[in-house]
Amino acid sequence: MKEKIASVMALLQKHRVDFADLRVHDIKEEDYATENRQVQTMSTSRTKGYGIRVFLEGSLGFAGSQDFGRMEQTALDALAIARASRLAQKNPIELSPRKPVTDHYRTPIQLNPFAVSKKEKLDLLLTAEEAMQRAEPGLFKTAGYLELRREDKIYADTEGSYITQELHETGGGLEAFAVNGQDLQRRSYPASFKGNYATAGYEFIQGLALVEKAPGVAAEALALVKAEDCPSGYFDLVIDSSQMMLQIHESVGHPIELDRVFGYEAGYAGTSFLNPGMVDFQYGSPHVSIVADATCPGGLGTFGYDDEGVPAQSVPIITAGRFKNFLSSRDTAARLNQVSNGTARADGWGRIPIIRMTNINLLPGEMELEDLLAGVDYGFYLKTNKSWSIDDRRLNFQFGTEIAYEIKDGKLTGKIFKNPIYTGITPQFWNSCDGVANEKHWQLFGTPNCGKGEPPQTARVGHGSSPARFRKVKVGVADVK
Repeated sequence: MKEKIASVMALLQKHRVDFADLRVHDIKEEDYATENRQVQTMSTSRTKGYGIRVFLEGSLGFAGSQDFGRMEQTALDALAIARASRLAQKNPIELSPRKPVTDHYRTPIQLNPFAVSKKEKLDLLLTAEEAMQRAEPGLFKTAGYLELRREDKIYADTEGSYITQELHETGGGLEAFAVNGQDLQRRSYPASFKGNYATAGYEFIQGLALVEKAPGVAAEALALVKAEDCPSGYFDLVIDSSQMMLQIHESVGHPIELDRVFGYEAGYAGTSFLNPGMVDFQYGSPHVSIVADATCPGGLGTFGYDDEGVPAQSVPIITAGRFKNFLSSRDTAARLNQVSNGTARADGWGRIPIIRMTNINLLPGEMELEDLLAGVDYGFYLKTNKSWSIDDRRLNFQFGTEIAYEIKDGKLTGKIFKNPIYTGITPQFWNSCDGVANEKHWQLFGTPNCGKGEPPQTARVGHGSSPARFRKVKVGVADVK
C-alpha cells in the first residue's frame, strides 16, 4: 500500500499540482441495542476506501473510491475537478505551512472490544435491563446500548508525510422510561445520546458499571413522572458535567469553528457571533477557562494527527474569560496568517476534511461541589441533557435537562422537579459563572453524533467539565420578571 500511494503522489507531482494528499479509512463498527429485554440491534459493518484531494493554482478537487486498483485514475479525476474548479474561483486557496511527518499512532487500550463475544455484550445489556425492571416493576420501558468502533487510517501527501493511525472507540448506556397519565419521563445513564463514549477499549464499558447503576436510573425515572414541573423564574443554577457537555458543545465549540466564522457553513449549519477581530473578547467570567485538547486521554476527540497530517495539540480557547483562539484547518488558518491547530477531520474516505471540534474542555476550578451548592439560597442542580435549541449564530439558546434537584439554603433538599428548561445568551451566560468545581469532580463525556457539513458529516467529539455555578439564569418558558 505504501508503495502504491507513493506512486500516486509522484503522478500528481508530475502534473505540477500545488499540493495533494490521500487518506485511506478502514472503519469497522459493532452496534447493540436492547429494549424491554429483547434484542433490537446486533449489527457489524465495515467500510474501506480512500479519498484524494488535489490543490491546483488555488483550486481544490476531490475524488474518492473503494476500488484500490484505480487509485491513479481517481487521482486524475481529482485533478480534473481542481482544473474545472478554477472557472468558479473567487479567491485562491492557500494552505498554512506544516512540517512533513512519518509516524504511527494507536489508541491506548487494555481490552480489544472486538475480541469480546457478542453474547457477553448482549448479556451485559439484558442483565442491566433486568436490574432496572426488578428495582422498579412499574417502568414503561427500559433500553440499553453499546457501540464499538475501530478505524485504521493512512495519510500521505506530496510534501512527504506518511502517517498511520489505529483509533478505538467504545461506549454505551441505559435508559429508563416511566409513564403516568399523559406524561412520559426518561432517565439516562451515564448521559443522554445513548450513554458515554471514549477512545478506549472494552475496559471503558466495564468501568461504566451498567448493572450496578441500573436500579438508581430506574428509581429516578419513576420518581420524575410523579414530580412537579420545575418552577419558572430567575434562579441560581449548578449545572452538572452531564449537561455542561452540551452547553460547551453548542455555545463554545461551534462558534469557535473558523469555517463558520468565514461563512462557509452559513447555508447549512449556521455561522458564528464571533469574528476574527474578537480575540481577547470577554467571552466569560474569570472562572471560565476552556481548551481544545486533542491529546486528552480517553477523549472521543483524541487522535494522533488530523486528516491534514497536523499533529494533535492542546489549544487555549478561553483563558480566564478571555477568548484566545479559533479552531482551524490549513486553509482557514492561512487567511489569518496563522498555522493550523489540527482540527480538520472527515468522517470517512468519501468526505473532505472540515473543521471539527476535538475535546473542548472546561478546566476545573478550585471549589468543592458542596461549596458551589452552599452559595445558593434557592435554585437547582441540573443533570443530563434532554433537549436543545440554539440559533444559527450560537447566541440565543434554550436547553432542557432530564432532572432538577432542589437547592435550598445551600443544600440539596432531596426534592426533584421534572421538565427543567433554562435559556440564555451565550456571552451573558458564561459571564454569569462564578464558580467551577475542582478536578475531583471533573468528568469527560463523548458525543458521537455531531452533525455538520454539506453533504452531512458526523463527528465524534469530547467535552470535559466539572459542575459549574451560574447566577440569575432564566428558568422555564413563562414570561417572568
